[in-house]
Amino acid sequence: MNARSALFDLYGDHLRARGGEAPVASLVRLLAPLGVAAPAVRTAVSRMVRQGWLEPVRLAEGPGYALTTRAVRRLDDAAARIYRTQLGEWDGDWQLLVTRLPGERGRRDRLRAGLTFLGFAPLDDATWIGPRWSEEVDLLLETESVHAERFVARHDGDSLGLVRRAWDIEGLSRAYLRWLTDAEALVAGAEDGADVDEQAFAARSRLVHEWRKFLFLDPGLPRQLLPEGWAGDRAADFFDTQSGRLLPAAVRYVDHCLSGDGGVPATDGVPAP
Repeated sequence: MNARSALFDLYGDHLRARGGEAPVASLVRLLAPLGVAAPAVRTAVSRMVRQGWLEPVRLAEGPGYALTTRAVRRLDDAAARIYRTQLGEWDGDWQLLVTRLPGERGRRDRLRAGLTFLGFAPLDDATWIGPRWSEEVDLLLETESVHAERFVARHDGDSLGLVRRAWDIEGLSRAYLRWLTDAEALVAGAEDGADVDEQAFAARSRLVHEWRKFLFLDPGLPRQLLPEGWAGDRAADFFDTQSGRLLPAAVRYVDHCLSGDGGVPATDGVPAP
């Protein structure tokens, strides 16, 4: 598992609700069951600081890192989409953005990745469409110094055809079915053996990690614009059931590691200044 992604998952799934901060030694302990070594944690933390997602703090337990305001906003938005807590009824309005593409390739790539994550899809090189607005769009545009005109529109035509033009619905359905097969194998036996809590934490972390990838694939389209028997519904039901089943044991493991009883020396994993 990629160390940076694992840190995002850890902060979003567990640490955000605990004040959004943790000692470095606890981060190392918590990522160890996921196969992330201490040097990779150090590198990922340093990178996230440079990118404005984390900031260093001094905690009672020692050096640590806390979420920035930007990171809290991103993780709260992601959690609402992962657990589908704020979708509500669609009002029928499409959000359109007409952008002026930056000349620098890196900024173009970050713009595309950011808009895709926020549920938008390109109709052409400069025009993006999405079913819902996110305040993060404004922050993304500001960060990348990109000017865009925003429109709210109703589609007078074949909306299902519009959806298939903008998104690969069939490919997304196949991805959900593949995820279901892999997820069933992942959680099987997750609470067997001596280290029940650690195994449940690891299995749930991997489950959330793989599910989180759909944030870059699935824009959260209104149900009326999706095929009958949508595979995403079955996948979501499985995710909700299994993530809920594994949560109590995972929470115990997180609390154990944050308490300082995880057996890793307090100096391990402290990033260089």
